[in-house]
Amino acid sequence: MTGGGFGAFVRRAHDAGELVVQPRMGMSEPARMRAGLLAAKAAAGTTAGTLTIDSYTRVGDLESAELALMEGVSLNGYPIVSHDLDTTKAVLEGACAENFPVQVRHGSAAPMDIFRALMAVGLDASEGGPVSYCLPYGRIPLGESMAHWARSSELFAELRETGAQPHLETFGGCMLGQLCPPSLLVAISALEALFFYRHGLRSLSASYAQQTNHRQDIEAVAALRRLCAELLPDAEWHVVVYAYMGLYPVTPEGAYRLLGRAVELAVVTGSERLIVKTAAESVRIPTVEENVAALEYAATAAAAARHTVSGAPEKADSQIYAEASALVTSVLNLAEDLDQALLLAFRQGYLDVPYCLHPDNMGRSRSYIDAAGRLRWADIGKMPLAGIVDTRDSRTITSGELLASLSYVRRTFDPEMISGSSSEKALGV
Repeated sequence: MTGGGFGAFVRRAHDAGELVVQPRMGMSEPARMRAGLLAAKAAAGTTAGTLTIDSYTRVGDLESAELALMEGVSLNGYPIVSHDLDTTKAVLEGACAENFPVQVRHGSAAPMDIFRALMAVGLDASEGGPVSYCLPYGRIPLGESMAHWARSSELFAELRETGAQPHLETFGGCMLGQLCPPSLLVAISALEALFFYRHGLRSLSASYAQQTNHRQDIEAVAALRRLCAELLPDAEWHVVVYAYMGLYPVTPEGAYRLLGRAVELAVVTGSERLIVKTAAESVRIPTVEENVAALEYAATAAAAARHTVSGAPEKADSQIYAEASALVTSVLNLAEDLDQALLLAFRQGYLDVPYCLHPDNMGRSRSYIDAAGRLRWADIGKMPLAGIVDTRDSRTITSGELLASLSYVRRTFDPEMISGSSSEKALGV
């Protein structure tokens, strides 16, 4: 990449009043992967490319990835480690450019091989994190993920010595995709950004995934921006919003309504980039054409939103900021070394992801969706939120309530399931 890399591209687009829209796309066949990148590049709007890695490579099962390639079996992503360098360079040639950077997305708790491969083909943007790519997805202890990510980040940062500006995006704002109260998403995203910074990266993005209440999401993104400004004063950073990561509406109408709300969230909060989802999310892996349709819908909706969104941005000094700041401060006070502080935070329950079954997560916290559609703490466990969160709201969540919460967004956005104005009010519309 030239022109300052991925982060500089996003900054130029934002300064020009454009929202960068990006798919989550990955195919194992080089010709199909190249066609997908070129289609995203040609889409109407300001787009970035994605090369999503297959699940075998994600977990380090390179033998299975290579066997699939030999047998001509399609994978659910691009096996960048197993394809030879010339093949991947040919995929990127004429697609990856200053006006269309390509980011590698992978989901690995042990990503060193992936970073080596993406660097070898000239790419300089990726994402993930030692917490967010371990607790929901990882099969390894958190301490091992922390060590893998420290070494990988430092290797990636070596690109700066060549004049490049490698970019890393945190995945912490998307933990488990759903039912994680915004303050914890914000805290983990900010802490992972700081982790990358302390391991040598200077171009960063912090993620936040759309949740169940629009106004609450606006407060959360404002809190995330404030924390990043406090923690990363001399880094180049931006915020990326993800369209809802949980059960998606089953109808095209519902899917596009939900994507439209994600676009509005990005625009009203001044976020610089949006990861889209398609109308096919609930049933299968989307086609290239469906990804392009989502990109173009989001770009058109963003242009319209810039003319219709009114009012001042949400104040950053909110309940969500108070909770997230308390979590971040408590973690940083555990140890001078952030890697060690994060391990201690999960070991002592200072960070505790609701409904996460990884053995290194204490698992005492619980959340619920209140009558207004906001994600609330049902139980803060041992997190240092006493006096900030009203613990009188503590309650037991039944299995039936949990299942209903998981489908809340789908039920609300599918037109035939909407039961009048109460659903609209719950979403903060």
